[in-house]
Amino acid sequence: MGIEEIRIPDLGDAEDVEVIELCVEPGAHVEENDSLVVLESDKASMEVPAPHSGTVKEVKVAVGDKVAESQVIAVMEFPDESSTTPPESLEPVATTQARPESEAQLRASFEEPGTDKALRNTPSEETVQLPDVGDAQEINVIEVAVKPGDEVQPGDLLLVVESDKASMEIPATHAGTITEVLVNEGDEVVEGAPLIKLLVNGEQLAGGAEENSTAEAQEVSTEEPPPDLLPNRELFNQQSQLSEQDKLQPVTSRTYAGPAVRRMARELGVVLSEVKGSGNHGRITKEDVQAFVKSALAKPRNEVSTSGIPRVPEIDFSRFGSVEIVKLSRIRQRGAANLHRSWLNVPHVTQHDDVDVTELETFRKAMKPEAEHRGLKLTPLAFIIKACAFTLQQFPQVNASLDPDVQHFILKRYYHIGFAVDAPDGLLVPVIRDVNSKGIWQITQEITDLSEKARSGKLKPDDMQGGTFSVSSLGAIGGTGFTPIVNTPEVAILGVSRLDTRPVWNGTSFEPRQILPITLSYDHRAINGAEAGRFVTHLSKVLKDFRQGIM
Repeated sequence: MGIEEIRIPDLGDAEDVEVIELCVEPGAHVEENDSLVVLESDKASMEVPAPHSGTVKEVKVAVGDKVAESQVIAVMEFPDESSTTPPESLEPVATTQARPESEAQLRASFEEPGTDKALRNTPSEETVQLPDVGDAQEINVIEVAVKPGDEVQPGDLLLVVESDKASMEIPATHAGTITEVLVNEGDEVVEGAPLIKLLVNGEQLAGGAEENSTAEAQEVSTEEPPPDLLPNRELFNQQSQLSEQDKLQPVTSRTYAGPAVRRMARELGVVLSEVKGSGNHGRITKEDVQAFVKSALAKPRNEVSTSGIPRVPEIDFSRFGSVEIVKLSRIRQRGAANLHRSWLNVPHVTQHDDVDVTELETFRKAMKPEAEHRGLKLTPLAFIIKACAFTLQQFPQVNASLDPDVQHFILKRYYHIGFAVDAPDGLLVPVIRDVNSKGIWQITQEITDLSEKARSGKLKPDDMQGGTFSVSSLGAIGGTGFTPIVNTPEVAILGVSRLDTRPVWNGTSFEPRQILPITLSYDHRAINGAEAGRFVTHLSKVLKDFRQGIM
């Protein structure tokens, strides 16, 4: 058996080369050209293959390591007949061959002896072909970055192709002028297919040939080097085993970037199609991704686009007339973000009912003299909040929250009820704690105190935390009904509209009755329709005969 060290091949001028994937582990058997590790630089990614079939004895690098040319990455054991390097030399195949520094040198090394130098110095038209793409299938041209007449420099992007596994950028290997584009966006191509015709100054090729006349270049094999050692091979972006997250990164006719930039975008959760490139031909750079993230973080949370939801187009309304720009208060901004989050995450359903509160209103008006004596204004809201606490005790799943995985109820054995206050800077929801243990007068006093603090901007964070259920009462403003949004992480909210006098048939005649429209919006993941119906029915009964139900 032979032992061989596998080393990093010539990396050209690549910098910050990092191991991003280990494809094998000690003891693994590999075949010739099986990938051992995958490397990624600031320019491209490449796979380091096994030169022969054999067994991996040791892996000398880890994911995240920075590596350099000729560094040992693995030790392999080969059968004697397949090992081409004596054990005592331990010199890898990749480093015993002097790899050409450019495609021009590679081309020159293959020229037949006796080629006339003057002929090589004349301008010539070179055809850029699709390089070796391994076992990739269904390769399509997704972007053409140049047109006839364009001047290009080495490294300038010519076009982008995409396979069933990854995307690949085809760069110019020489400076020159584009004479013809042989493919269009959407065309399917195969290895070796002609893509671009480029008029190149012959001196570039001649220079490469002269460099190959040195003693070092004489060591180049007359056989074609393995595909993994060709310069263009390094530009293929992670052909093997793309993760599901990689597949979610769209590559469109307006999106192209190097593998290092794509990896940064994946790590930061950036959709590259939304980033404007500042590089050559709109190429996206690392700085572009960083600037995009910085801009997104500077926006209010509710302005950041949500994946899969179309963004509302921006319109210049000043085109139609005079406008005034008024900044939202912090309270309104925060409220908008919370409501947006709840609406996106909670499947809302609303249960409606009309409650006959004639007896309750008679009782409330009879208590007005005592309310005036106490210096309080006794409104229906105090009775509604008390009735909600009583009903929540009978329906614990409505006084609950769901855990983040939506696998369990978090049943709360306390009854803290929030109520909406229309403050000058926006809607606020202070919370009355332990409503179940408090009487009507104490609840009325807390409604008065908290409402005044809300309107004067004196509410503390503790005054608005810990709620288990909310009530949004529009009172005389409220019309005939509305659908409130659940105040997550609560699972339900009660909407109360304007009290109205209506004629109701009593069996023999119509009589005027005080009717209160209510709506229960609820999280359908936590509460089903039957449960919501029973909750509203029970609450309606309590409000219809308040003294019998609670007092």
